[in-house]
Amino acid sequence: MFIKFKSAYKKIAMGLLSYMPEEKEVKKLQETMNTYENEDQWQLYLWKEKEDIIGVMGLYFFEEGSAKLKHICVNPSYRDEGIGRKMVLTMQERLDGELIGCEETTDFLGTCMKDKETNEETGKASG
Repeated sequence: MFIKFKSAYKKIAMGLLSYMPEEKEVKKLQETMNTYENEDQWQLYLWKEKEDIIGVMGLYFFEEGSAKLKHICVNPSYRDEGIGRKMVLTMQERLDGELIGCEETTDFLGTCMKDKETNEETGKASG
């Protein structure tokens, strides 16, 4: 389940974002967090399963309701369980427009959408 970022979750969000290769440097990570905290079009969401926050997703929203997936990361202890895919598909359902990727996220986003289409064609449940 998504929860919207609040300052109380800043350390958790920074920890999760730091797993992304382009966010390894502390200065860059701080700049990214500053953008999410101060720019209205930039929104950060945390993914919670049971009592644990295990993922983060950062979006840049366009006026027409579409959003660009800027950041997505899952705690390494929870990888290969389909959580990132579940995050993408859940967010796509919530948006008024389309979810599009950026240079860092396009491949992953494409894989998630392709898997969704394959599951719909074969009648298999996604997740």
